[in-house]
Amino acid sequence: GVWVPWTLYQAYGDTAVLEEQFDSMAAHLRRVRDHLSPEDLWDTVFQFGDWLDPDAPPEAPADAKADKGVVATICAYRSATIAADAAELLGGHEAEAAEFRELATRLQAGFRTHYLQDDGRILSDATTVYTLAVVFGILSEREQAVAGDRLAELVEASGYRISTGFAGTPFITDALTQTGHLEDAYRLLLQTECPSWLYPVTMGATTVWERWDSMLPDGTINPGEMTSFNHYALGAVADWMHRVVGGLSALEPGYAAVLIAPQPGGGLTWAETSLDTVHGHVAVRWELVDGELRVRATVPEGVTAVVRLPGTAEQRLDAGTHDLRAPAAVPAA
Repeated sequence: GVWVPWTLYQAYGDTAVLEEQFDSMAAHLRRVRDHLSPEDLWDTVFQFGDWLDPDAPPEAPADAKADKGVVATICAYRSATIAADAAELLGGHEAEAAEFRELATRLQAGFRTHYLQDDGRILSDATTVYTLAVVFGILSEREQAVAGDRLAELVEASGYRISTGFAGTPFITDALTQTGHLEDAYRLLLQTECPSWLYPVTMGATTVWERWDSMLPDGTINPGEMTSFNHYALGAVADWMHRVVGGLSALEPGYAAVLIAPQPGGGLTWAETSLDTVHGHVAVRWELVDGELRVRATVPEGVTAVVRLPGTAEQRLDAGTHDLRAPAAVPAA
């Protein structure tokens, strides 16, 4: 109710969807506020939590490692922050902006008091809770660094096999990247053992599955009730692949300005990505050749591109196709 309208605005730069949906965004947040405990935690009603955590029993998909109250409270904080941002953007909603900013502050305080320990550990000490805390911005800069380090430790301890469900999976590679653990993100992405993104490929999959192991290694079907072989959620890592591996992301809503900043790793030697934005076709292709990172960027008319490559100063590009070079400062695979 909150994230989708905001995502559509970010993708297309059109505030109409926010204007049309603002009342329902506000209604959702007020309903969440009604459910908060006296400690300002969203832990009082049923939550799906980190649904389909691969360590949960097949017959109990909600039995995740991540505490459900932690997951819900961090997600509510994100929702309140987005609703406040939307209110300020639209104008004429000053009271709602203040209302939802205050709600976000309450949720953050409740989280810090009851879920965040003095040593930086988060209640339940699972990959998803650190992932969401980092990406949704509920932590201070120092706390975020600690959370990122702990997340990397847990990812390594898992053998770089996936340990997140629906809540954590879309964001774990971003959390690692944002906290200086890019190569851990690549190792997670390129793992082929079950559970992993590439395990289904080794089993002949051409679509994303609902469960990490909808088909078991011996070729039998997972005994749980939900075994869709064409599902969306776990494939959300593609968003990170476009932005970080491919190196194309929006700097302004609707891609009026774009960031070109590929971050090679994982032993990959080239990648390419493109997007038909409302302003036209944007594309990035890079390859590693003779110790250089060589990038070709295509920018449409009316769009400004900011380029950030290793070992070179930031630069701006106008419309056209541009060839760029930089030192191939890539960690060993």
